[in-house]
Amino acid sequence: MFVSVVLDPGSEERARELANIIAQYGFEKVQRGVWESALIHPDTLVRLKYDLDRATDAFDRIRIYQYPVEGTLVISYLKDKKWQKLVSRPPAQK
Repeated sequence: MFVSVVLDPGSEERARELANIIAQYGFEKVQRGVWESALIHPDTLVRLKYDLDRATDAFDRIRIYQYPVEGTLVISYLKDKKWQKLVSRPPAQK
């Protein structure tokens, strides 16, 4: 599964801490605040979310783009210390 992690940290110190966590999972930094991995197991992604959640506060914003997940694009985002999920499904065939 392809995964992209986008960070909007509340401070420079937090940015460094979160970048170190993401790098430990083998992600490649592709832009400022953006990391990608073409091959990540779903169980590993669960652990990454847990580790990111532990290192953040309410001022930090994180979005994780996953594709494919059962043929859909899934966007997970951390807002106010709670993970939420958006699922983009193709339009129904008529």
